[in-house]
Amino acid sequence: MASPPLLLAYLLFLSSLPSPTLSSNASTTVSLNTTTAAAANSAVQALCHSTPYPSACLDAVKLSISININPSVLSLALHSLQVAIGEATKVSSLLSSAGRGGALVESKRSSLRDCQDLHRNTIASLRRSTGLVDSANARKLADARAYLTAALTNRATCLEGLSGARGPAKASLVDSWNAAYAHVSNSLSLVVRSGGGRKGRDLSSAGSDRQRGFPAWVGRRARRLLQDGDYGEYDPGSVVTVAADGTGNFTTVGEAVAWAPSNYDDRIIILVRAGIYEENVETTSDKTNIVLLGDGSDVTVIRGARSVADGWTTFRTATVAVSGQGFLARDITFQNYAGPEKGQAVALRVNADLVALYRCVIDGYQDTLYVHSFRQFYRECDVYGTVDFIFGNAAVVLQACNLVAKKPLPGQSNVITAQSKDDPNEDTGISIQNCKVLATQELAAGNSGVKTYLGRPWNIYSTTVYIESYMDGLVDPAGWLEWPGGQGLDTLYYGEYMNDGPGAGTDGRVTWPGFHLMEYDEATRFTVSEFIYGDEWLESTSFPYDAGI
Repeated sequence: MASPPLLLAYLLFLSSLPSPTLSSNASTTVSLNTTTAAAANSAVQALCHSTPYPSACLDAVKLSISININPSVLSLALHSLQVAIGEATKVSSLLSSAGRGGALVESKRSSLRDCQDLHRNTIASLRRSTGLVDSANARKLADARAYLTAALTNRATCLEGLSGARGPAKASLVDSWNAAYAHVSNSLSLVVRSGGGRKGRDLSSAGSDRQRGFPAWVGRRARRLLQDGDYGEYDPGSVVTVAADGTGNFTTVGEAVAWAPSNYDDRIIILVRAGIYEENVETTSDKTNIVLLGDGSDVTVIRGARSVADGWTTFRTATVAVSGQGFLARDITFQNYAGPEKGQAVALRVNADLVALYRCVIDGYQDTLYVHSFRQFYRECDVYGTVDFIFGNAAVVLQACNLVAKKPLPGQSNVITAQSKDDPNEDTGISIQNCKVLATQELAAGNSGVKTYLGRPWNIYSTTVYIESYMDGLVDPAGWLEWPGGQGLDTLYYGEYMNDGPGAGTDGRVTWPGFHLMEYDEATRFTVSEFIYGDEWLESTSFPYDAGI
């Protein structure tokens, strides 16, 4: 039990002092103030006990007079955020020193760098969230919820990467990391309790040009190029061009991304001409609004072969990694050709907000598409893989896509999704709408003994739905696969709604408490309009989308 807050203790102390000359009015005032403080303390206690980490919440408000004078859900959420930022700053110092003198010995290459990069992103998200929470605006609270969820996902990714590390710094680093993120989790739960859901988002704070369907910050050149898609008509000087044969401004995609100005408000158009680009590309968090436009997914290919088997963390295996908000891609293939024997090997990783891809191919084996965090949309894309080939903790909709299972290693089963939600307050999940679940010719020709499942729970609140999609006969009648150990079967949310095809029958589906044959209203929660509020930002992309069912 926490000690009484400072204000209450102080008032109780005053009321205990002898005062022979105290007037009856003054005595009444002290009594009322004491009663008010006691009521405030009781309210704070109740709010804290509703959070995932009550003791951390109570510790955070012990000396906060303002919270105890006027306790509310949002005032407590804001205070918790401020404490989280202070604790996160301590983690930054530990991360800076962890790699020195053998204090932390990595088991996987780049695991410490992953933590450092993700933690910088987290601190930026927390600071941005304080302004959103302080506004008490329902639309901004929804964005705060997305930022806080991404911060929690960053923590999980870091700890996963450090799981095999050793050294004297590891224990203190993990403890400090967990302590800081307890306040983040508490803040998220309080924002949710305040009613800060997804309704009423305004993701285009700079205003919008509704007649043309573009926010005001999308320039005229970008509008023309995105609208008609006929890139060949434009003067090469009007856009940045990447060409492997040396006829463009750059010969690699990485060079063009590095050239792009930081934190730019308008779209930065990069035309990637036909060719095979053997490289690993990352758009860091300061590289915002980058657009990669290819000559066609059959001729413009960015490819790499990093894998966990070669010592990389899963996070760092990505051939193309997107950390900058507002990224768009069209008519490009992203490929990791490490092969099934190399284990986790990501073709595309996205840990950025308001990202959309159209007519792209994402090709790999295990862990092909890492939908890490924030809000994402994929339209008419082909995603190829074997084990957990769409995975992560974003709020993501794949619409009118082909999800194509390849032939796995002998003895392996194919699993299309592995969603990793681990906090019930997170607005995340994988929504697959109007897609096709198919097999490659190689798998279809020798399909005996190979089972293919719609998904399995990477974490206990794993959330994945299939809506109005075609499922070929490769889908196992059970539909879904347990994670080793059987975690989350009563807390996950797996749903199916109005699917068809030989693999869509539900008579033999799993009977877990978390599996649902959805009704219309349930399915609507996972549409573009409701789940990622695409109506408010997808117009700026020119990419087609269906808002509802």
